[in-house]
Amino acid sequence: MSREAFIEHYETHHRKIGEKYLAGFATKYQRRYLQSAGLRDQEGDDPPFDVLMEIWYPDQDALNGAMAVLSTDEAQAEIAADEERLFDRDLIRSYTVEEYESEMLAAEVGT
Repeated sequence: MSREAFIEHYETHHRKIGEKYLAGFATKYQRRYLQSAGLRDQEGDDPPFDVLMEIWYPDQDALNGAMAVLSTDEAQAEIAADEERLFDRDLIRSYTVEEYESEMLAAEVGT
């Protein structure tokens, strides 16, 4: 599948499945598509992924609620069926992270 076809399907179909089950729990659902053609890792291989997805929750209760909904047979079946069209499901990885952010000041022009 071409990059364009992948993004088209994700944004017009797979995204809507995610929104259906995340509604009421998540505050942000972002997809970040790799842009660099020819991007290689240290071994010279193509990255094993095309998209990074972020889901933001306001608190642990919202995350737990979303996980409960996403764990239902209905959600699992619908998500898995569409993932089969887009991904090598053996390569899908999910992580929960703790975020730290630095506020950066803009450099002055001419310095």
